[in-house]
Amino acid sequence: MKNTMKYNNYLGTVEYSEEDGCLFGRLLGISDIISYEGESVSELRSAFEEAVEDYLETCAKIGKAPQRPYSGKVMLRISPELHASIAIKAESSGKSLNQWAAETLAHA
Repeated sequence: MKNTMKYNNYLGTVEYSEEDGCLFGRLLGISDIISYEGESVSELRSAFEEAVEDYLETCAKIGKAPQRPYSGKVMLRISPELHASIAIKAESSGKSLNQWAAETLAHA
């Protein structure tokens, strides 16, 4: 993924603020708002990793389970007609709907 960093299974954005003259970012894939900034790429990387560690430590201190990005569960709302169509495609290929959807999405 372009303009992102990864640490401890968390992804963070890499952006530049012309107004403030600094790099900044936020964690992706969780609803808690965790941000960081730095003057250089190495500072931003350190701030990102520190933000993840601080988030995990804070969650532990307050007894809250940290949000984990991308659990592997996806809920979709689709029409009954589409549901029937893809269920038939999956069954005719000898796969569960979950297997068929995962393979199809992987190719997208």
